[in-house]
Amino acid sequence: MRILVVGGGGREHAIVWALKKSEKVKEIFCAPGNAGIAQLAECVPIPVSQFDELIRFAKDAAIDLVFVGPDDPLADGIVDAFEAAGIQAYGPRKNAAEIEGSKIFMKNLLKKYNIPTAKYETFTDYESASAYLRGQSAPIVIKADGLAAGKGVTVAATLEEAEQALRDAMVDKVFGEAGNQIVIEEFLEGQEMSILAFVDGETVRAMVPAQDHKPIFDGDKGPNTGGMGTYTPLPHIDQAIIDESIANIIIPAAKAMVSEGRPFRGVLFAGLMITKDGPKTIEFNARMGDPETQVVLPRLQTDLVDIVLASMNGHLDQLDIQWSEEAAVCVVVASEGYPASYPKGRVITGLAEAEAQGALVFHAGTAEKDGQFVTSGGRVLGIVGRGRDIAEARARAYEAVSVIQFEGKQNRTDIAAKALV
Repeated sequence: MRILVVGGGGREHAIVWALKKSEKVKEIFCAPGNAGIAQLAECVPIPVSQFDELIRFAKDAAIDLVFVGPDDPLADGIVDAFEAAGIQAYGPRKNAAEIEGSKIFMKNLLKKYNIPTAKYETFTDYESASAYLRGQSAPIVIKADGLAAGKGVTVAATLEEAEQALRDAMVDKVFGEAGNQIVIEEFLEGQEMSILAFVDGETVRAMVPAQDHKPIFDGDKGPNTGGMGTYTPLPHIDQAIIDESIANIIIPAAKAMVSEGRPFRGVLFAGLMITKDGPKTIEFNARMGDPETQVVLPRLQTDLVDIVLASMNGHLDQLDIQWSEEAAVCVVVASEGYPASYPKGRVITGLAEAEAQGALVFHAGTAEKDGQFVTSGGRVLGIVGRGRDIAEARARAYEAVSVIQFEGKQNRTDIAAKALV
């Protein structure tokens, strides 16, 4: 098979890496890709938003299957566009991708089908939202309705901070149109957990769970990012809780989408909070998570191509998906200034040494210049250590992180620390 992966971040590097292991794959292309992906696939300099160009390339290159990584093109209907052109594309159609594209749609869906989530109200104008907020207590959560690169959520410790988040989204438009509508949501306390699932209509095949670290600094301090690290498995969370999450949240959500005439096919990502009242839904994403993908796919033993084809052909319910028992820990190495503005073009060293130690090095924001890898994004690399347990995997990940250097490098030092307690 000839496969085109759409995207250019750490998630897509991990997807290409997993697809490359399949004997069914003859050649992989990636648009636009990055410097790390270029070591495994032929990168094509087409932006993910240029559907016509992507379709033209797919036809010219005789692509058999397209695997879509990022959220924006899914929300904009890239799968519909490929299908209209007669090209198989893995991911949800536009009407199903709205489960991520609109937080208001998602929250209303959960409410309609009695799927556990936080209490909430939605607003389309700043004055009404601000008046409602004044009657609430902190901590409280402010969410931009649309896609905001993982940065449209503020967990406000004070009402003043929440008010500022409202102004940022609705008045100052820091998230553009994504902030035209907002959700004000009760703060949920507990352990976070991410469960990704291969979904085809009502058929759900959950992947191994992971836990992400969103804030930029140790101790979950500072602004939210796209994710600063993750790990799997979750030894401190009972399997019964994981099973309950799948049975009471993910499967009902898939069935709800079918009932709504929006059957979901692709990867459905559930961001969950394990509260004293049981698991509740924080968010749904319509694609693989970043950086969750970087630790989940290394544990996948079943051929990823077989899973995708089973989904495309309606046979996912007949597939037995196998996972390894090993642990994996991903530490994200970021540019200084991230998640705000950051410099680019800084030379990266130590990548070969990290890989020689056995680490998986997934490139998120890199480019190649004069024969050297340089930074080109906020999140630069995802360094994955694997081992018999979290402690071993974590030690290997941080050992590899220590040999990688570039000016202004920053990373959290407490990824997976909770799992050691």
